Amino acid sequence: MTIGVALIGAGIWSKEEHLPAVLASEHLDLKAVYSRSLSSAEDTAKASGKQVELYSEDSDQGYNDLLKREDVHAVIIALSIASQASYIRAALSAGKHVLSEKPVAENVVEAEALIKWYTEEIEPLKKATWSVAENFRYLDSFRYAREKVQGLGKIIGFRVKVYGNIQQDGKFFNTDWRKVPTHQGGFLLDGGVHYTAGLRYLLGPDTFITRLSAFTTLLKEHLPPVDTVDAIFKANTGIQGTFQVSNGTSLVGPEWTIGCENGSVSVEGPKITIRTLDGKEDVQNVDDERTGVPPEVRQWGVALAAGKPNPEQSPSQALADLELLELMLRSGESDGQPQATHCQQPAII
Repeated sequence: MTIGVALIGAGIWSKEEHLPAVLASEHLDLKAVYSRSLSSAEDTAKASGKQVELYSEDSDQGYNDLLKREDVHAVIIALSIASQASYIRAALSAGKHVLSEKPVAENVVEAEALIKWYTEEIEPLKKATWSVAENFRYLDSFRYAREKVQGLGKIIGFRVKVYGNIQQDGKFFNTDWRKVPTHQGGFLLDGGVHYTAGLRYLLGPDTFITRLSAFTTLLKEHLPPVDTVDAIFKANTGIQGTFQVSNGTSLVGPEWTIGCENGSVSVEGPKITIRTLDGKEDVQNVDDERTGVPPEVRQWGVALAAGKPNPEQSPSQALADLELLELMLRSGESDGQPQATHCQQPAII
């Protein structure tokens, strides 16, 4: 079964990741590209090597015209964080399947309202499904590491350290909505939900965060409102761990480490290190398929063809990723005051 799909948004991620992923999927057929500007839609369409229809806000054919097409059954939405919700609602209301980029929404309140609307108004009609992209759940390095974690007994601790130094000449920085963010957390939200998703995935189905406390700061003035967070997480099992992310530091990362009763597993890019209590250390290199987007989009296409949504791409999973990041920001604003979670659930097995 082939599903006609349109790209909504023609920015860096859409052009460099979603476009080749769609073109390589056996279940998806690119039919159209939409962008705010016709020139960016043309640029992405040209890169596809296909004859596709173009839609933009500065031409005679806009987003609503695209949604009227009967040969477009699904859309991939990759727009600014603050813009996504209205485009998601319009597409689902028009009966189009949606894969929207993370985060699920700009904040938890908006996300909960959108999910409630979807489950009450759209899902019962069984005409359109909503999935949320999170490519970290499709990284082979994380999948391999999680398998090893599950073989080492009960989880007793964890740490996450993700460091970067975003420069003003970087390609992602030089997009208007990232340079002057209207969404909470700036780059910490944009990238941080990947890192909370990665942690939740490694912790598996039996361990999830119930409380946290965090401090935040701004190290680089061009990365407002804050670019650094250091947090302590408490899990439902009573264990605790640390979560440290900075986009403006000279510190080196990334690293995700899960400590278990019988050893530990660390993910550092493609390098997976398994340490056992007898002192043995096994290091494996697990190459990922690009950023994880190709298998992510491929599995979305498989789910659409099968008529059954992929639970790894459920909005509720993305909500849990977002909540942890938002609570860290709230705790940081109140000088580390502990925050209780309400949206957490076990990560997909």
